[in-house]
Order: sequence, then structure tokens, then C-alpha cells
Amino acid sequence: MTGDRTGSPRYVAVLDVGKTNVKAVLHDLVTGTDLDLRTTPNAVRQDGPYPHFDAAPIQAFFTQALADFVRCGPAPLDAISVTTHGAAGALLGRNGQGRSGLALPILDYEHEGPKATAEAYDRIRPDFTETYSPRLPGGLNLGAQLFWQAQAFPDAFARVEAILTYPQYWSWWLTGVRACEPTSLGAHTDLWNPHLRQLSSLVGRAGLEDRFAPIRSAFDRLGFLRRDIAARVGIDHPVPVMCGIHDSNAALLPHMMERSTPLSVVSTGTWVIIFALGGSLDGLDPHRDTLANVDVLRRPVPSARFMGGREFDLIAGPQRAVPDAATVGRVVERGIMVLPTLVPGNGPFPRSRGRWSHAPENLDAGERVAVASLYAGLMTAACLEVLGAQGPTAVEGPFARNELYVDAVMA
Repeated sequence: MTGDRTGSPRYVAVLDVGKTNVKAVLHDLVTGTDLDLRTTPNAVRQDGPYPHFDAAPIQAFFTQALADFVRCGPAPLDAISVTTHGAAGALLGRNGQGRSGLALPILDYEHEGPKATAEAYDRIRPDFTETYSPRLPGGLNLGAQLFWQAQAFPDAFARVEAILTYPQYWSWWLTGVRACEPTSLGAHTDLWNPHLRQLSSLVGRAGLEDRFAPIRSAFDRLGFLRRDIAARVGIDHPVPVMCGIHDSNAALLPHMMERSTPLSVVSTGTWVIIFALGGSLDGLDPHRDTLANVDVLRRPVPSARFMGGREFDLIAGPQRAVPDAATVGRVVERGIMVLPTLVPGNGPFPRSRGRWSHAPENLDAGERVAVASLYAGLMTAACLEVLGAQGPTAVEGPFARNELYVDAVMA
């Protein structure tokens, strides 16, 4: 039996825009199971003013996925929610292009364009003790993205009517309602003051006071699915669309609600994010990629991170094999390892240059996966140590299925 549309929903479509892949999941809130899953690569376009994510194919993918859920699902869709990574924002303009509504494309945060304005940006950037946001390379600080875009593309930036955090851009596309939300604003953007629970002083210094969309809670119903999208996917009833949430905070939320602190939660994907619930901000070190994330209740959470999924892929290579005990023993006995950091500028050892102890071309697929698993596990353990994390540790995401990784974390 589906959820009462005047009460609690049951069948929810979750639209997840990751750095590497885009996913759509049909989730049953009653049984806690995923009933359907669709995924597609999230390619970076190299044309236009800078490398960027193309909204149009993502829109088409979500539209088709929702149509499939409606056609094949067990009952009518009750609600839609959105989650994305935190290192992006959307600039809505008066003359945005087509259905995207964008004054400028959504920047790929690995693009080094913001380096051109780094010195000027650093002069107005708040101190770490205000934002608990470390200085990161490329466009990983959303504030640095916005500053560079304003300087490099002044005519286009002058047409920006509203800055939206990234999950809320997709919620806007679904509903037409503009919003920002604290879990994304508090994800190493330099734009949020976690102690005051409001936008940081950077916003005023950069002249962006009137540009940000209204701040809403992730729990808010932002609006209802636009009629034109509903017609295309075959929905004939109002479908609520939630405000949306930063992806790692989406993984954190169930643990916040169900477990006591202190507790550490490891959210894995392209990025590995470590949350120390119940921990202190006092020991955070901006030079080791520790920061305060912000939970759905706008509370600061001591955190650490490294680009674990990307580094795992670099180490494991394209051919994959699950290593058996003999393979793992051989890797350990021979001292085959990778030293950090393969993706420079992030993680607990941001200034170290990653290197292999042995030539990787001489290793078989199982050995490389074993090295990658141990590397990611030991890096996670290092992050937990830097945070001074206490209590049990829960692992979420794809690495949770990797027993060798989990063993290395818990060792």
C-alpha cells in the first residue's frame, strides 16, 4: 500500500548527482529497500568557457528514470529527493540557456581556472576559525569558484539572479522554487559560519549578499513536481519534491537519528568523508584536510576527507579481481604498497607525492585490488586518528562491501 499523500510517503525517487556517476533510485521507506536503480556516467564537457557538467543529459536521464519508475514501480510515486556532492553551485540568470536556466555552466571543480584569482581571493577569504573550511585546490572551495567566475566572466556573472547550492539546483529544475541549504553551504565552501549558523563574512566581502537563494532545511518540502515534467513521465498527481541534501550528509543522517555518540561515520565514493559525531572542532587542522561539515540540524561536525574512490581506481587499474587470502598475504609479505598522495592537495598527507613501492605493471589484478584496498583503508584510519575519533565506526557506500578495506580501517 502506497503512502498517504496527506501523510507519510512510502515510495521515494532519490536523484543522486555524483562527480563520477549519476544515479536514480526508487526507494521503499517502509521496507528500507531499493526497488530499482538506474545509473549513467557524469561526463565533463571540455567545450564552452571552461570544463563543466552538462545539465541537459542529466535532465534527460532523470526524466527517463522517473518515467521507468512510474511505469514499472509497485505503486504511484510519493515523493522525490535530491542529493549531490558539495563542490559545486549553480548560477541562475535572467537569460539562462534553455531549460537549464544557467547564466554560466556548472564548473568542474578539478579545473584550475580559479588559480588565476587565488591571491586576490585569499585576501578576502575568512580565517579557518570562522568557517572551519580548509583552503583547497582548484574549485573545491565553492567560494573560490564564484570569485573566479565573477572576475573572469563579468558580463555573464552580472546576469546572475540567484546562486543555488548544487542539490537545490536540481530541486529547482524539478519545482521552479529557488533555495540553498546548509549541508551544502557547510561543505568546505568558505561560505558558511558554523558557529553562527549563517552565511560567512566572505559573502559580503565578495559582494554576493543579494545573490544567494533563500536558505531552507533539507527536511522542507520545496514544492511539487512541475506539470511539464510530470506530463512527460506519466504522473497525474501532485508529487512533493524535498529541498535536497549534500550526499555525505545523506549517509550521515540515519546514524544521527538512530545511534548515540561518540560515533564515526565513513561515507565512501569518489570522495571518502569521515565524520566524527560528538567530536570537538578544537583539533581540526586545515593543513591536513580536516574541516567542519554541517549536519541537517545546522550543527558543525568534525570531518576529514580524501579522494579515496579516485585513488582506488588509479591503484587498482581497469582489470579487477577480488583478492583471496593468499594474494593479500603475498602483498603484505612483499611490502607492496602505495604511499600517499596520488591525487595531490587533499587528504591527511596533502603535500606528499604518491608513489608505488613496486612496479604496478608486474602485479596481477588481484594484487592491485589488494594494494588499493589496503591503501584506502589505511588512509581512512589515518583520517580517524587525525580527528581523534572515538566510539564505533560505521562505513557507508561502495567500500562497505570491501572486506579488506573494512579490516584495514578497523585494524
